[in-house]
Amino acid sequence: MKGTSLGHRIMPSPNIDRRAAGKTVRILLLHYTDMESAEKACAWLCNPLAKVSCHYLVDVDGQITQMVDEDMRAWHAGQSLWKGERDINSASIGIEIQNPGHDHGYPDFPQAQMAAVAALGRDIVARHAIPPEHVLAHSDVAPRRKIDPGEKFDWKGLHEEGLGHWVLPRRLGGGQFLQQGDSGDAVEALQAMLALYGYGIEITGDYDRETKIVVTAFQRHFRPARIDGIADRSTIETLRRLIDALPAADVA
Repeated sequence: MKGTSLGHRIMPSPNIDRRAAGKTVRILLLHYTDMESAEKACAWLCNPLAKVSCHYLVDVDGQITQMVDEDMRAWHAGQSLWKGERDINSASIGIEIQNPGHDHGYPDFPQAQMAAVAALGRDIVARHAIPPEHVLAHSDVAPRRKIDPGEKFDWKGLHEEGLGHWVLPRRLGGGQFLQQGDSGDAVEALQAMLALYGYGIEITGDYDRETKIVVTAFQRHFRPARIDGIADRSTIETLRRLIDALPAADVA
């Protein structure tokens, strides 16, 4: 099975198909399993009735299981969008990270697990030339449906290990903010910045429910100190810092 040399075991999933014509891997998408154990998650991801799969699963002890050949399209992203790409499954490799999720206590991600995710992720992005800003959360590409891997996931630590795009968030504090019900040029500018970074958001100038959902997803990944869907000064400044840190081609 084509993939990393870091995998500890192989459990092939039948829930696969070929990537769409012309699509290449340019996104690494990270999830949590939202299940009690890695064994149960693997069984579900390999069950043809489930109609879901992923390329890799990383257990709490760092064990890596490969389920789908990297040349194939795994069924992990669902209805999603990033920088205009709607077939995320054809353009990505998916890693499931064992964690029971928000509905079942949402424990911390152990150090051994994070180290394995970092090593596996670095190997994948190096072989597929995936840029740091395309290492994403499931909640980034599907903010209306998903919240994983969530605010406890150590994006900062991953970045320090050479994986992903991250900047120091601006500290929480006072100042002007935007929230649901607001409208005008400032809201339009916020929506434009979120869209420029990659989020699927319509630029309307109205801070509607959809805008709040996308801002919440952004906070969950990049400014987890407070996740409330309100675009305060810290949220907006952190977004600006991220855009400023993008390659010039991404903001042209």
